[in-house]
Amino acid sequence: MTRPARRSWRDALAVYTQAPVITMLFLGFSAGLPFLLVFSTLTAWLRDVDVEVAAIGFFSWIGILYSIKFFWAPVVDRLPLPGLTRLFGQRRGWMLLAQVTIALGLVGLAYTDPRASLVSVAGFALLVAFGSATQDIVIDAFRIESAMEEVQAAMASTYIIGYRGGLLAAGAGALYVADLASWHWAYLSMAGLVGVGMLTVLIRPEPPRSPLGVQLIHEPKVRAFLRATRGRAQPWRRLGAWSIGAIVCPFTDFFSRYGRRALWLLIFIGVYRISDLSMAAMANPLYIDLGFTLSQIANVTKVFGIAMSITGGIVGGLLVVRYGIGSMLVAGAVIVALTNLLFAILALIGAQMPMLVITIMGDNLANGLASTVFIAFLSSLTSRAYTATQYALFSSLMTLPGKFIGGFSGVVVAGQGYTVFFICAALLGLPAIWLAWRISRDPGLTTDREPVPSVNR
Repeated sequence: MTRPARRSWRDALAVYTQAPVITMLFLGFSAGLPFLLVFSTLTAWLRDVDVEVAAIGFFSWIGILYSIKFFWAPVVDRLPLPGLTRLFGQRRGWMLLAQVTIALGLVGLAYTDPRASLVSVAGFALLVAFGSATQDIVIDAFRIESAMEEVQAAMASTYIIGYRGGLLAAGAGALYVADLASWHWAYLSMAGLVGVGMLTVLIRPEPPRSPLGVQLIHEPKVRAFLRATRGRAQPWRRLGAWSIGAIVCPFTDFFSRYGRRALWLLIFIGVYRISDLSMAAMANPLYIDLGFTLSQIANVTKVFGIAMSITGGIVGGLLVVRYGIGSMLVAGAVIVALTNLLFAILALIGAQMPMLVITIMGDNLANGLASTVFIAFLSSLTSRAYTATQYALFSSLMTLPGKFIGGFSGVVVAGQGYTVFFICAALLGLPAIWLAWRISRDPGLTTDREPVPSVNR
């Protein structure tokens, strides 16, 4: 197939006025809100009450829940919820359940003292992360199913903007409240903001989907199973057909479409974000250990940083629409690895406010752009017949290696210092740069279709 015609800047901007695109601002906010509350904001709270830095590093393993969400994605994709699915539909019903779970976990954290029980903090953080990961599964499917492919790049971009807004509330907002009042009120107020996502779910319609029975009967593997089990008990046949359609077919579809390239694609997905995810748990401890106050951290790393992330997301969305995915994948991988070196310089020269501003500006611009581009790429790999399950696999694999390595980040910092740690994190980005360059040269992966995006973490 030929490369899609390059669009004008005016056409690229006009798509941002459509209702499905605007909706993603609010759903993006809902998705971004809980993430920092079990990650960097939580690590700032723990360090603020003198929890050991090595223990804080292990809390980043909570984020592994986001990386294994493909295990329950088939259930979210295909299993109806009693009452909720009938009232709101498959996607909106699961979103509401996930949002209630997030709110309950945040309330539990608000009433827990880390100095008295780190185990309880970990338990409620896991509950929030589970609800958040489940919400991500549903929002990704909702986004892909809500509009045609030509709108998807803009939806990914506005999702990133909304997501960064959620990070702003959970980062700067929580730190401000904690500084002015307490961590108890910080997490309680964040639980109240979960209502933004709930209200959006109640207002927006359910995307059109074929009934489950219709979806299953079109699967050759399901039809073969039903033919082979004629005369068997009906409940067993229905369970087998559902399991094949929900669990087996999404994975066989991906490998049948991409053949031998599928393995390289999965490796690339796993390493693309490894550089920034592996260092993220140590960013706030670095700022605090250098002597910056919570308000300074909120002002520069959250308010200014989020603004830079939003700018990077907008620029990334426009560049994907105008120039395509391939070259932007390479650019995103390069700038993410390079900007990690800014943290090493900051750790080396100490608490210099200008250097903090430069570090946060570079890091957030790079991550905003790279995230939008990679979301577009991942969604271009996703079949609309298996939106939730396939995208959950991709986004889970995207975060798993970085989150696992990040669990040891506190140990590396304690033994070698922040400067060495951030240099190592930058070097982890080299495989991603090489693979992005190889994939950008494959026209079957980057130039034979319009970009089709969706998100995470």
